[in-house]
Amino acid sequence: MTSNLYAVILAGGSGTRLWPLSRELHPKQLMKIEGDYTLFQSAFIRLVNNVDDKNILSVTNVKLESQVKTQLAEMQEKFCRKSNYRVITEPEGKGTAPAIALAIKYIEKLQKDKKSNEDPIIVAVPSDNLISDNKLFGKAIAEGVKLAEQNYIVTFGVKPDRADTGLGYIKTKNNKKIKDVSESALKVETFVEKPDKETAQEFLQSDKFYWNSGMFVFKASVMMAELKKYEPDIVRIVKNAEISSQTPTIPYLDFEEMPEISIDYAVMENSKKLAMVPLECEWKDVGSWEAVYDISERDENGNYIMGNVVDLDSKDSMIYSTSKLITTIGLNNVVVVETEDAVLVCDRDRSQDVKKIVNHLKERHDATQLTHKTVYRPWGYYTVLNEGNGFLTKCIYVNPGAKLSVQLHHHRSEHWVVVEGKAQVLKGEEFYELNNGDSIDIAVEEKHSLQNPYDEPLKILEVQKGDILDENDIVRFEDMYGRV
Repeated sequence: MTSNLYAVILAGGSGTRLWPLSRELHPKQLMKIEGDYTLFQSAFIRLVNNVDDKNILSVTNVKLESQVKTQLAEMQEKFCRKSNYRVITEPEGKGTAPAIALAIKYIEKLQKDKKSNEDPIIVAVPSDNLISDNKLFGKAIAEGVKLAEQNYIVTFGVKPDRADTGLGYIKTKNNKKIKDVSESALKVETFVEKPDKETAQEFLQSDKFYWNSGMFVFKASVMMAELKKYEPDIVRIVKNAEISSQTPTIPYLDFEEMPEISIDYAVMENSKKLAMVPLECEWKDVGSWEAVYDISERDENGNYIMGNVVDLDSKDSMIYSTSKLITTIGLNNVVVVETEDAVLVCDRDRSQDVKKIVNHLKERHDATQLTHKTVYRPWGYYTVLNEGNGFLTKCIYVNPGAKLSVQLHHHRSEHWVVVEGKAQVLKGEEFYELNNGDSIDIAVEEKHSLQNPYDEPLKILEVQKGDILDENDIVRFEDMYGRV
């Protein structure tokens, strides 16, 4: 591992095609799809074989920052690190090209702080892939680094095993100069974005086409030069933004004029410096319910059934319950997904179109595209139980040793009742200890905090009253999770 090798995990996506399980404020990369770790954490663990874990950075939306930091804290414990892993935040999602440019500027500042003149080599990966063999993945990354050292921008291709219309494709050809650096590598001839079924079938028959994994390796200077050539506004805005290695957050006013574009459209479809390394291990882009079905263990009728489900005579279907009983009869090639506030039913072959449903919900300002009724926070979680005109009730779960921020609300009062465990409450300037069954009132604009310094979990029933009952109505003064 070299000191100038960095990795960037792109973790700002909203995962719309896995709605209703994935929501804008709790997207798929932060969920456990397979195994003991979330997709984001699995991406981190894969990179550790090639990159010093202190050099692994994450780029995410500011709305997801606390969840990303919570998951990174678990990685710190796994790798016995005392210092925090770095997170770069964006005020809003603008695509992977601005995210990569922002990460490059930040990494260059880190190198400058180290008084290093070496040009950083950066591995950029999405946070929502499933990869079966971390050793083979690491071998591919090592080949990519060799090519990046020779000023290539390297992508990683996966040999297709089906005519998938939801993935991008890379057309390749042999090139002696590239082969001299890496025997397995190929020259990128062109990118093709999500073809129709007939074209995808033609690509499947050809030995020249690979799926685009969305992973890249490049020198910082080479990528910035290509961005400057093809998307100069991105480089100009990032160059002028007030960001340092101590405050890795770009101001909104610097970011609002940023072009919204992926790195594929910005650079990869234009650059003449591209090479591709085949990824030999099994790779899955968990981008749709069809993809989840493909990676899941199925019964003798080809069904993937999860949760509280009773089925009769269905075939080749996915039936997924998170809470309620689902009963199904005679389904064929269907996806059914239930959450506490939404149900999706669609043909498996149309699972890519779930994104269109989410767009309709956004147009209607329907909150079910934004968040679940259960919302996870660094200190625990809360579940919205009921809401109406001027009131909202929650059940709040606070982990042992955790603490909510010291805060106030301009538009609502709160009434808390302890239903399990013990609580310490800051109300104004006074501290109170509440036992099971005790209650307390928090007035509008009264400074307060809730904490659980004990060994047992704490559950609070909260009743909010006010004209605006919104999570944005929080003014934080102190926060152990860095959200001030």
